[in-house]
Amino acid sequence: MKTFDRMWADLAPLGRDGGTGGYRRYAWTRTDHDLREWFVGECTARGLDVVEDRAGNQWAWWGDPDTHPGVVIGSHLDSVPDGGAFDGPLGVVSALAVVDALREAGVEPDVPLGVVNFVDEEGARFGIACAGSRIITGALDADRARSLTDADGTTMAEAWRQAGRDPDELGRDDDTIRRIGTFVELHVEQGKALALSPDGGDDLDDPARAVAIGTDIWPHGRWRIDLPGEANHAGTTRIEDRHDAMVGLAGVVQAARSYAVARGCVATVGKVVVEPGGVNAIPSHVTAWLDARGRGEDAVRATVEGVTA
Repeated sequence: MKTFDRMWADLAPLGRDGGTGGYRRYAWTRTDHDLREWFVGECTARGLDVVEDRAGNQWAWWGDPDTHPGVVIGSHLDSVPDGGAFDGPLGVVSALAVVDALREAGVEPDVPLGVVNFVDEEGARFGIACAGSRIITGALDADRARSLTDADGTTMAEAWRQAGRDPDELGRDDDTIRRIGTFVELHVEQGKALALSPDGGDDLDDPARAVAIGTDIWPHGRWRIDLPGEANHAGTTRIEDRHDAMVGLAGVVQAARSYAVARGCVATVGKVVVEPGGVNAIPSHVTAWLDARGRGEDAVRATVEGVTA
């Protein structure tokens, strides 16, 4: 579809890092502002009514959702650090392409149709995934959201002010929730699940495996782990005299793999801050972040408890 290709080309350069080729589209930054403007422009060009909720999520409606709950399609435009092109934007661009296809076919929806761009879905800046939807549903308390900080110490409240917004507006939004009758998201598969045959081997030639319907979202969470040590000189401190926080980190990484395998989960230590951070200095403190996911909440919690014990 020509409109899909054109929209995809327009989005391609926004937030792309020239060195890595990956995307760095973080919430409430200049890049995020440009992405939000792009969304409004595309929706307005289609005559859709664009509104925002109390978390800054953008909703574009074909029809009036206050008369009848609607069907919502879409996704998000933010990314993880050096993220791929398709995670999120595929769902947003495809949703707008659906509007075009329906109109081209002369189809008038029986219920209102909404296209959504969820803000801060990845949580790459402030550390909590799906922040935009969590806030409007009340799953993330507004005061806590305002106090979340990024790596530079900027709070979400300060980021809102820098973006010209009033952080006091952040909060649960029941009016938005009641407008949603059904939500459908097209999302790229980021693992090999669709390429595996029943015996577990690769099966890349079967076109029937190109698309699947997600039935569940695995329970998952992120945990911060603080590992204390004692700073000393790397050249003069004997091994037996050392209290090296990095040795503790090594144990955490190994435990994450072992407990995840034993419990049927996946676990990742993907972010680490080392103090004081000198090549010739024994670390005095390491902060690590653990991401754990699994089929059941009990299995995830058991994995985390094993890692942090």
